[in-house]
Amino acid sequence: MIFAKINPILWVTLGLSCTFGMGCQPQTLPETVASPSKPTISNSASVINSPIEYLGEFKIPTGFIFQNTPLGGLSGITYDAQRNLYYALSDDRAIQGPARFYNVEIELNPLVVTPIGVTPLVDKSSRPFPTYTVDPEGIALTRRDTLFISSEGDVERNIQPFIKEFSREGKELQSLPIPDKFIAQNGQGIRDNQAFESLTLSPSEQFLYTAPETALVQDGEPANLEKGTPVRILQYDLTRGQPAQEFYYLTEPVQTAPKSPDGLSIHSLVELLAWDETKLLSLERGFTEDVGNSVLLYEVSLEGATNIQPMESLKDVDIQNIQLAQKRLLLDLRTLEIPLDNLEGMTFGPKLADGRRSLILVSDNNFNPLQVTQFLVFALTLEE
Repeated sequence: MIFAKINPILWVTLGLSCTFGMGCQPQTLPETVASPSKPTISNSASVINSPIEYLGEFKIPTGFIFQNTPLGGLSGITYDAQRNLYYALSDDRAIQGPARFYNVEIELNPLVVTPIGVTPLVDKSSRPFPTYTVDPEGIALTRRDTLFISSEGDVERNIQPFIKEFSREGKELQSLPIPDKFIAQNGQGIRDNQAFESLTLSPSEQFLYTAPETALVQDGEPANLEKGTPVRILQYDLTRGQPAQEFYYLTEPVQTAPKSPDGLSIHSLVELLAWDETKLLSLERGFTEDVGNSVLLYEVSLEGATNIQPMESLKDVDIQNIQLAQKRLLLDLRTLEIPLDNLEGMTFGPKLADGRRSLILVSDNNFNPLQVTQFLVFALTLEE
């Protein structure tokens, strides 16, 4: 199928929701939403002295075409402060287009989202990645103008996960070694479609953090209604280019029971965002069939956490004898009282006029016409 090339400008006013109509054609530009005198905040967490304030929402319907590609599957996002640009990574497995990320401009007041380019990913020989060999999920920009990108792999096709460094032009530069315990082999390792969804750099760029969505096979079971799932946060020391430590992170249980006994219900860790060398934000996302999505945002500290790297299995570990990663709930996004889509990507944006950090979340629409690509914007205050 051949699609028209366009360069759309998408508008939404802070505190208001703006959605392309589902019948909107790619060539059609939406009308600008009238700007109120003050942002409208509809968030029960936006109270006096709250560390986080909801500012606005923006949605793009599935099927929106940009530069010959369906804009969707946005599983990771990172901010380029030097160019005031965002790189939004699609998890398309080179099926509907090349493995790629989008160059996106996002203005915050009023909130304006403008896709301005598509960057295909290629290997060291400048060849496109073959279909199904890559499942891009996490992305992090370095001050050297390179991008670390994680891939979940495909267990059923015996394609292992990877963490690679790419140029900003999309060419593979190097790969980081993946510890054996994460490799799907001999009844252990990652579960299918539940691998390295998250990726973030510490401010000094000495450390790179990632984690599978759910427990490795040898570590335990996925989350259920009674308990969460044990996840290994994997820390790389980039001065050596090697895995350094692993930390025990326990997710919350599944948040909502399905309406039918055999209904699907999941809950997992989908994103990490470092704001200090050992302090991060974590995004936990759940889905319950016929109910919808739940999303929890946490502040996480790894200070004093036990290095579990020597532990080959967590099944028999008494968590009373080790120090887990410490979590503090910042926001249950269900309190926003807006429909939540499949939120997976998270990045800081520029500082706001009042000195707070902007925080941007984006959803993976799974290229499903019943879903949307959703951007949520917040103002955040973190204690240094």
